[in-house]
Amino acid sequence: MPGDSILINTRATIKNTYDAIVVGSGISGGWAAKELCEKGLKTLVLERGRDVVHIKDYTDTSKNLWELPHRGGITQEDRRINPIQTKVYAYNEVSKHFLVNDQNHPYIQKKPYIWIRGYQVGGRSLVWGRMCLRFSDLDFEANLKEGVGVDWPIRYKDLAPWYDYVEKFVGVSGNRDGIAHLPDGCFMPAMEMNCMEKEIAKRMQVVYNEERQLIIGRTANHTHKIGDRGPCQYRNKCEQGCPFGGYFSSNSATLPAAMKTGKLTLRPFSIVSEVLYDNEKKKAIGVRIIDTETLKTEEFYARVIFLNVSTINTAALLLRSVSDAFPEGLGNSSGHVGHNLMDHHKAVGATGKIEGFEDRYYHVRKPTGTYIPRFRNISKDTMHPDFIRGYGYQTSAARSGWSGRADQPELGSGLKDVLTEPGSWSFELAGFGETLPYFDNKVYLDRDKKDKWGLPLVGIDFEMKENEKKMRKDMAASAVEILEKLGGKEINSYDDANKPGERIFSIHDMGVARMGRNPKSSVLNGHNQMHDVKNVFITDGSCMASAGCQNPSLTYMALTARACDFAVQELKKGNL
Repeated sequence: MPGDSILINTRATIKNTYDAIVVGSGISGGWAAKELCEKGLKTLVLERGRDVVHIKDYTDTSKNLWELPHRGGITQEDRRINPIQTKVYAYNEVSKHFLVNDQNHPYIQKKPYIWIRGYQVGGRSLVWGRMCLRFSDLDFEANLKEGVGVDWPIRYKDLAPWYDYVEKFVGVSGNRDGIAHLPDGCFMPAMEMNCMEKEIAKRMQVVYNEERQLIIGRTANHTHKIGDRGPCQYRNKCEQGCPFGGYFSSNSATLPAAMKTGKLTLRPFSIVSEVLYDNEKKKAIGVRIIDTETLKTEEFYARVIFLNVSTINTAALLLRSVSDAFPEGLGNSSGHVGHNLMDHHKAVGATGKIEGFEDRYYHVRKPTGTYIPRFRNISKDTMHPDFIRGYGYQTSAARSGWSGRADQPELGSGLKDVLTEPGSWSFELAGFGETLPYFDNKVYLDRDKKDKWGLPLVGIDFEMKENEKKMRKDMAASAVEILEKLGGKEINSYDDANKPGERIFSIHDMGVARMGRNPKSSVLNGHNQMHDVKNVFITDGSCMASAGCQNPSLTYMALTARACDFAVQELKKGNL
């Protein structure tokens, strides 16, 4: 039966045996590789996609727009071939090779859900939005206090030193803003707000005092050199790969650190089809892979295994890994593997024009905007009667340029004069809201339908519930209120939830193998270790017990570093 494997002491088995196996090379997989290698473990990293070498494989990123056939834009052919991937902000003429081809990677949408993927060494760390925001006890305690899902088995104090640890290596720029529920970190100097953003921050201080604040985005763009990386060149082309190493990615930072130890083996073109479980030893002994170039299968063995293939794929891998001990999927005695899928809901907010500063513009292309942290359901005074949890706004102040005026009736010199005069300043508040963990929001396998490698198709059944719908009304209304109080004009709110085909959710898929205190209602313990299979750790987004409203990648990194430290200690004690 698949999953039941007997170790045979052959030369091939010895050759394919490591201390640790890491499945996936993105944000969390890169961190697992770095930590395990630096702690002395001979580590194999398996990546289903092609290799991407830092700098060498960032093709066309140094070209100007006018040097590109389509001026960097998305063509109708792109939209035909990639109707899903073209909906993400990071997709353009140069970066599209870092996102999958939808024709080759189908999946089942029980309800509309846009699944964004990057199958290559580095994964989505090459195209991520780079916002680095800590969780706080407002997030870690919420499930327990509100009777939602399961209680997180950790609190902020458990993760705080690990946030410090990863931030120093990542290189996060930002200000220490003194917001209790959005803790400060170990920051590089912040990027500077433009003149209108500074003005709006002042106006918000006057109108709201400390209740609502506008802060600069905390971003993994380096404002000074960190090792041999950076600083950021303010090109705002991060999703194309940065030849200057001006932002954090697995390719520029963690994987090179792991490689320097001499302990890393990186194997691309390797889809892990299942984790192998030995029923007598009651532990995982390795993984089986499909070589995507030869279609041959091969097995690799290790004492400890880290799963980091991103949330939805991690659920699929666990569900494929069946055995006599786990007929419903590896480590699934709780029945929660694949369930409790979460994401952030977005595409709701407001825009408005802001008068003033008509004699001012801005220079360079700052690769981060501004942010209004959560202000709902923080305290008794901020409770909303219709929903729990909260949302933040990712914001930006900008001045329209020539493209918005290209339809003017003037010709010749008159048209040139019109196009060289910038338009008005505007401010947008784009909401990011928390989605609660619901058991029936899930990932599943359709074993009757197979992909090109013979694996069951992944199905996603996900939707917003009443709490999120009520939150969205407040997200739009509060955005309008803020703009009105800031002196905005021509204010327009929006909510794209009812527009067919719109990307209402972010790319922050979480849950499906959540942490918890009770093995009957969770998959992992407080160290990201499977309750049922002690030598398997999961530290990508699937481990999350709640979603918060903050961008979660920094939390994945901190959890990964912490779990690696624990795993190595357990190995030394002989517990794994």
